[in-house]
Amino acid sequence: MTEHTQPADAGDSPTAGSADENLPADPAGALAAAEQKAAEHYESLLRSRAETENMRRRAAEDVLKAGKFGAEKFANAMLPVKDSLEAALAAEATDIAALRSGVELTLRQLQQAFSSASIEELNPLGEKFDPHRHQAISQIEAPGEPNHVVQVLQKGYLLHERVLRPALVIVSKAAG
Repeated sequence: MTEHTQPADAGDSPTAGSADENLPADPAGALAAAEQKAAEHYESLLRSRAETENMRRRAAEDVLKAGKFGAEKFANAMLPVKDSLEAALAAEATDIAALRSGVELTLRQLQQAFSSASIEELNPLGEKFDPHRHQAISQIEAPGEPNHVVQVLQKGYLLHERVLRPALVIVSKAAG
């Protein structure tokens, strides 16, 4: 029984010799190498943080510029319209046909500017009344379906399917 109760020899333990085997031959050199590697990782971390901060700053500047100069394309499209109106005011034409022709040209320029800016005209005559796109000024008795636009007092406009200005309309109601 004494054989089984005796402690095992310290040299027989699997961990006893492995601690000495894991020690580097030059502990000071290993420490220096580990410190060098840690310094490289730290430098890499600092560069990554700086790069991330620079990207955030550039993105914020881009957003600011987009807001500030977002209307530049539309403003450039409106300049010929303004030029045409100023030329019409400066002209001393007594010919109504020439004046009308100039106004029609200016209107076409304005429509092109609106089109290039994705501004769409909303003329809902005959359509069912839509409170999201139309503003009813009054109702009148009219033949046909009730709750339909029978007169447009002022056209509405959409920008990328979003209402810029609702159309001012008169809506039909059932006779009675």
